[in-house]
Amino acid sequence: MRRLFFTFTYWFTRPRWDTNITPPELVELVEMQKLKPGRALDLGCGTGTNVIYLVQHGWQATGVDFVGKAVEAAKRKAKAAGAAADFFQGDVTRLEFLKPPFDLILDVGCFHSLPVERRPAYITGLRRLLGPGGLFLSYVFKPDAPVRGIGVDEMLSLFSDGFTSVKVEHGEGMPSAWYTFSAKT
Repeated sequence: MRRLFFTFTYWFTRPRWDTNITPPELVELVEMQKLKPGRALDLGCGTGTNVIYLVQHGWQATGVDFVGKAVEAAKRKAKAAGAAADFFQGDVTRLEFLKPPFDLILDVGCFHSLPVERRPAYITGLRRLLGPGGLFLSYVFKPDAPVRGIGVDEMLSLFSDGFTSVKVEHGEGMPSAWYTFSAKT
């Protein structure tokens, strides 16, 4: 059902979440905090806006999304922008085809849309892929959002094994939060 919804949305509408704007939280991390470029992975990359942004700031970036139409659009956008990036159509809970380590993994609204039973596989994959001291930046709706969300305590608990919580920043407008975790060394 979830796959059908996202596929339909990319084929027949312009997804409301596909704004072509890099989130200020990522810009803050990359430009203001001057995070040293390395390897980055965008889980649920959509049409590649954030992957392209990262490449333009010196990162070697990869995007994964399970909607083929979104991945094809990401490839076209990256080519038009002159941004050499890798994009894969795939399930974010089955990333065995990717080789670690990544220095930064980004998830803007993907994790909270996963079925609860697939979350452990996602976290296991994240642990495998994120290098020691690497950062995981994730945007997640809270339970009181109009769509399914995850509470702060639950999110911190889910990522307590193998990660250190660095920062939780509550979103404005839609009940949400940005989480920054660091992979334990």
